[in-house]
Amino acid sequence: MTLKSVAPGSRVIVKKLTGHGAVRRRLMDMGIIPGTEIEVLKVAPLGDPVEMKFKGYNLSLRRDEADMVIVEDSANIRTEDTKHPLPCP
Repeated sequence: MTLKSVAPGSRVIVKKLTGHGAVRRRLMDMGIIPGTEIEVLKVAPLGDPVEMKFKGYNLSLRRDEADMVIVEDSANIRTEDTKHPLPCP
């Protein structure tokens, strides 16, 4: 599923970005990278823009940008998937 299809009030985890070039780099520079948890706050009546909250700040993306972000429902993430893969000393 993509970020543009997520209902307001839902929490999701970024799985990957499908865009290329400058738009993809801009999304990554804003902190939208795999593993990031995002809460969708609002979607405008015509679906553009999508307002979300992550890493302590709010951000609005255009519908075509949100369509480049592949996400998974955070309720589907198992606890083992979020643990550090290497033992900590």
